[in-house]
Amino acid sequence: MTWTDVSFPPVPVVVGKHHAAAASGNEAVTSEAIAALRAALAAPADATDRHTHLLLRAAAGAGKSFALRRLVVDAAGAPGSQRIGIVAFTNNQIRPLAEELTKELGKERVCLHLSKDAYAKLPDGFGRSVTVSTQASGIPAAADVIVATASKLKVPREQGRLKDAVGATGDDRLFDVLFVDEAWQLPHHLFDRVEGTAPVIVGVGDVGQLPPLDVAANPWRGDRSHNPYRAWPAAVEGKPTTWVRELPTVWRPPGESLNLWRAFYPTWSEDLSSVAAPGDRRLTITEPSAPSAALWQHVGGGVPTLVEIAGLAESPAPDIDVPLLAQVEEWLDNLFGSGFEIRSAVYSGDGEPTGDVAVARPGESDDGDPLVVILATRNQLVDDAVALADRIREKYGLRDRDLVASTVDSWQGRTNAITIAIHPLTGATELDDFNSAFGRLAVACTRATHGLLMVARAGLDDLLDTAPPRPGTPFGEPGERQLPRQTHQRILSTFARVTVDVDQKENDVATV
Repeated sequence: MTWTDVSFPPVPVVVGKHHAAAASGNEAVTSEAIAALRAALAAPADATDRHTHLLLRAAAGAGKSFALRRLVVDAAGAPGSQRIGIVAFTNNQIRPLAEELTKELGKERVCLHLSKDAYAKLPDGFGRSVTVSTQASGIPAAADVIVATASKLKVPREQGRLKDAVGATGDDRLFDVLFVDEAWQLPHHLFDRVEGTAPVIVGVGDVGQLPPLDVAANPWRGDRSHNPYRAWPAAVEGKPTTWVRELPTVWRPPGESLNLWRAFYPTWSEDLSSVAAPGDRRLTITEPSAPSAALWQHVGGGVPTLVEIAGLAESPAPDIDVPLLAQVEEWLDNLFGSGFEIRSAVYSGDGEPTGDVAVARPGESDDGDPLVVILATRNQLVDDAVALADRIREKYGLRDRDLVASTVDSWQGRTNAITIAIHPLTGATELDDFNSAFGRLAVACTRATHGLLMVARAGLDDLLDTAPPRPGTPFGEPGERQLPRQTHQRILSTFARVTVDVDQKENDVATV
């Protein structure tokens, strides 16, 4: 059989707002957040109705970094704001944030405060465009925005050294407001060490982030009130002093993928909208007669696609699956051998299409987001996928950005055009804490701007139908508490699903 014999399900109708009508939703919520923060900063410290915590919840690809920068820029120099702190979980998160804020506020006002080890890993020339310090005494007197990891600020006596160097605020705190980027990735035990630095805390981030730590290591699992490893916003949500809103729109996905995004955020106060409308983005095949052209045209049309593969040779374990990756390699070889274009409508700042179309092709540029990314959750699968990507890049003389392989965990926060994800349940015989970590599945499913191809060995439905119930919901999953198999089934229902039989024999990979 060939891909022309495969019948894909009809493209579902996606109902929702797009373009400027969708983008205006995020603008309105961000403006609300700015007003709430101004009021909190201006209120007397002993005011009983003062908001002490503001949480801006975002879906993957919602443009939360833009919203965070707007909040910081507005707060810098606002009444009641003498100094601003910004923290995140990793150095990779704070570095680009400091760069962008420096462009908006100026080098003299923004200081990136790092450990010596993190400073040694900065790109060459970084310090020419951004003010960087490794000691409190090195922070310029004019710097009123200090960016650091939570781990840096919790170093013993570091907060005292910072106060000595830059001075205390009016109520003897280090900051008037502390922003937490990717707030749902910061565990409570780290947040506890920095919360006292400011009377007002603003958390912004994706609620579908991977858990801060493996929940299996948490001895208090299941008890919200005694869980130092849980993301800290869970402890303040629902309190009268906490302001909470959701960004209702996502910029990243193609319009055809919106139902998948909604499946990860089922309790949003309103259905998610997407700036991209159906048809705004496409992968087009240069040689439509290529063996796998029908597959890639479907995937590149934006509808999340799950291909379950029957007839594969046996694999020794779920994390060692050479037969499955060999099949993926053949399809990728067809894709790059036939040639393709990634086409994207260009939008103005308000989300309205300008009429221009951006086009990206393999082999043309090292700049921009990767074109095709292979994501897997387990180490050996990732190692084999990296080797696969190396072979195809060498065969076709591709650039590094054209084809990349990575762990899901390492790709968190990244964006690419086409994702090929190995489903974490492929080959599994039961659900466990690792393969049912929905934060991990959310990351794998929400990186692509143009198309998602999920691949797995056949049998996902049988696994989920027969899996014994497991209490509660794995930490990191947004939404209501549901049994893991029910949540898996809800997410899978948004895919266009096909099963293909490759009829492999031992050491013999057949073409579909």
